[in-house]
Amino acid sequence: MGNNSKKFEHVSYLWDDAKADQLKHDEVAMLIYRSNILGADLRITNYGGGNTSCKTIEKDPLTGNDVPVMWVKGSGGDIGTLTKSGLAGLYLDRLHSLKKIYRGLEFEDEMVELFNHCIYDLNSKAPSIDTPLHSFLPYTHIDHLHPDALIAIAAAKDGEQIIQDLFGGSIAWVPWQRPGFDLGLKLEEAITKNPNLRGIVLGQHGLFTWGETSYESYINSLEVIETCSQYLHANYGKDRPVFGGTKTTTALDETQRRDQAAKLAPTLRGLCSSEGLMVGHFTDAPVVMEFINSEDVEPLAAMGTSCPDHFLRTKICPLVLNLAPEEDLTDKSLLEKLNSQFEGYRANYAKYYHDHKHPNSPEIRDANPVVIIWPGIGMFTFAKNKQTARVAAEFYINAINVMKGAEAISTYVSLPLQEAFNIEYWLLEEAKLQRMPAEKPLSRKVALVTGSAGGIGKAIAEKYAKEGACVVLTDIDNTKLAVSVAEFEKKFTKDNVIGVYLDVTKPDTLKACIREICLNYGGLDIVVNNAGISISRSLEEHSLEEWDRLYDILVKGQFIVSQMAFDVLKKQNKGGDIINIVSKNGLVAGPKNAGYGSAKAAQLHLTRLMAAELGDYKIRVNSINPDAVIENSSIWQSGWAEDRSKAYGVPLEDLPKFYASRTLLKEEVRTEDIAMAAFVFVSGMLNKTTGNMLNVDGGFAASFPR
Repeated sequence: MGNNSKKFEHVSYLWDDAKADQLKHDEVAMLIYRSNILGADLRITNYGGGNTSCKTIEKDPLTGNDVPVMWVKGSGGDIGTLTKSGLAGLYLDRLHSLKKIYRGLEFEDEMVELFNHCIYDLNSKAPSIDTPLHSFLPYTHIDHLHPDALIAIAAAKDGEQIIQDLFGGSIAWVPWQRPGFDLGLKLEEAITKNPNLRGIVLGQHGLFTWGETSYESYINSLEVIETCSQYLHANYGKDRPVFGGTKTTTALDETQRRDQAAKLAPTLRGLCSSEGLMVGHFTDAPVVMEFINSEDVEPLAAMGTSCPDHFLRTKICPLVLNLAPEEDLTDKSLLEKLNSQFEGYRANYAKYYHDHKHPNSPEIRDANPVVIIWPGIGMFTFAKNKQTARVAAEFYINAINVMKGAEAISTYVSLPLQEAFNIEYWLLEEAKLQRMPAEKPLSRKVALVTGSAGGIGKAIAEKYAKEGACVVLTDIDNTKLAVSVAEFEKKFTKDNVIGVYLDVTKPDTLKACIREICLNYGGLDIVVNNAGISISRSLEEHSLEEWDRLYDILVKGQFIVSQMAFDVLKKQNKGGDIINIVSKNGLVAGPKNAGYGSAKAAQLHLTRLMAAELGDYKIRVNSINPDAVIENSSIWQSGWAEDRSKAYGVPLEDLPKFYASRTLLKEEVRTEDIAMAAFVFVSGMLNKTTGNMLNVDGGFAASFPR
C-alpha cells in the first residue's frame, strides 16, 4: 500500500500496489479489484448498494471490429463480493442508440428490457436499472457509491449549498429521482454543462465519481468521502448534543442488556412471523445505543429513512418499543402490551400502502416491522434469513449515521412518503422479487443439534444446513467443535452456523447456549437431542457410576434440553419440532446392555410423553432409532466396539459386517441415513406426525414395534 493511506481517517485505504500491478493489463479484473475493496468498507457503501463500471475496447465476435464495451455491476449484486459473473458487458454504442427511442419518464420501465438487446458478453448478469447512469457518463472508470457521510449531506435541508461550499463547484448536484434512463440523461446533461466536474451528488441518495484509470477513480471516491466525513466530524456536538442528548438511561450493564434481549427475542420473533417465519439478528453496537437512547429517537425514527437503498431493506420506519429496559419479561401483561404495539405498526403500514398505492401496484406485502428498537437495550431486525436480517441491521445503522450527520450540519429531510412508496412497490422491484429462487425446505428455520461436532449429530446438522436452516452446533469437545464450525462456515457461510459449548447434564451451559441462539437468530424451531454415550456391561459388572452417567446424559439431558427449548418455542407460538435420537436398543433386549438399553427405552417413552403434552402448542416430538452406525462415531471409538465385540463373540474387525449381515437389507447404516430421517420429520412432509418413531437400522426384525 502506498503513502496515500495516511490521507484518510474516515475511510479505509485498501489499494495494494503489488496486487494491482498483477492485474494492470486487464481492466475488467481491475474493476473487480476496485469494487471489492470499495465494498469492504461499509462506510463507503452498504451491502448490495452502489455499482461500479469500466469501459474497454473489445473485438466484436461478428465483425471482428474494435467496439467500445461497458462492464457494469449487474442486477442484484454486491460490489464487495463482485466477480466477473456478476458483471453485465454491454455494447456502449447500442446503449447510446436507445436515446433515439426513449419516450420519456412515463415509459421509463420499458427501457430495462431493451438493455438486454445491448448485451455483448453472453455470460452477463442481467443489466440493472442503473446501467444508463454509467453509460452516459464519458469516463473510463465510474463509481456510484452510498457513503453515509455523503448521504448525510445529501439528506440535509441545506445539502446542495453545503456541497457547493465544500467542493467549490467541482461536484454537481442533481435532485433526487428514481434511477433509470432519464436520470442517466440528467447526469450527462450535468457533465455537458461543466466538463470539469469530479463528481455528482444525487440528492437523498448517493455519489458518482470517476477517473481515467481504476486507481484515479478509487482515489477520487475516497477523497470526496473523506472531505464529507471531516466536515461532519467537525460539527458533531457543535451547536447541540448529538441526537439532542441522552433520554433513556439504564443501570443495566452489557451482560444484563443482552440477557433482556435474549429473553424477549423469541416473543418478538413470533410476533414478526405472523405472515411468514422470520429469522432474527440483534445488535447493541455503540452507534446503535447512542441513537436509541437519545431524545430524538422517536421523532427521527418516525420520519423514515432517506436513502431508498436503506428502506428497501428496513421498511420506511422501525418499531420503537414502549418498554422500560428493566421491564419484567415474566409479567403476564407483556404479550398484550406488545401485541398492541405490533397491531398499531401493522395498521400504520396498511394505511401507508392504501394512501399511496396505484391501480397497478403489487399487493401489500408483510406489514410487520423489520427493525425493532428497544431503548436502553438494543436493536432487533427480522427477515427471511439470517443474512438479510443482518444486512437490514447494517442498513439501519447506515440510516442512523445519515440522520446523525444531517442533524449535526442542518436538518434531516426524509423522502416524501409517496416517493418512498413508489420505490418500495415499483413494478421493476416486484419483478426482481418474483425472480428470486424458490426457498429451500428449511429456509427460515433455526436448528439446535446436541453432540454435533461429529458422527450422527454432525451429519444431521449438515443436512439441515444444506436444506436452508441456520444450525447451532454444540458439543462438550471444544476442539472438535471449532473444527466443525470452521468447516460449516466455509460451506454455508458464517451467517448460517454458530458453535456453542454444551454439556447437556449442566443446565447453566444450556442457558448460555439458548441465550446465544436467541441473540444470533431470535429463536429456535428444531431441536435434535443427539448427545449420548454408550456403555456395554453385564448386570454384575455394571457400576452405579456408569449407570448414573448413562441416565444423566441420555435421559436427563434429553429432558433438560427439551424443557428449556420448549420455553423458547412457547414464546414464539409458531410450533416446532423436537427429535430424539434413540436406538433400536430401546426396543430390543440385547446381551450386556441393561443400563444403555433401559436408558434408551426411557428416552423413547419420554418422547411419547412430551408429544402428548406439547401437541397443544403445535410442537411435534418424534424419535429415530438407529443401529450400528459406525461411520465417524465417537461412541464407536470410545470402547463400545470392543464391548459389543465381546458381547456377540465376533472379532472386532468383523463387527461392521456382522451388524449388516443380521439386517433384512444386508447393508450398513450410515450417518447420512439418520440425517435423512431427521430431515423428513421436519421437512413439512410429516406435519401431522407426532409421538412417532422411525427405525433406521437396515431392517432388524426384533425391533419391529408390536
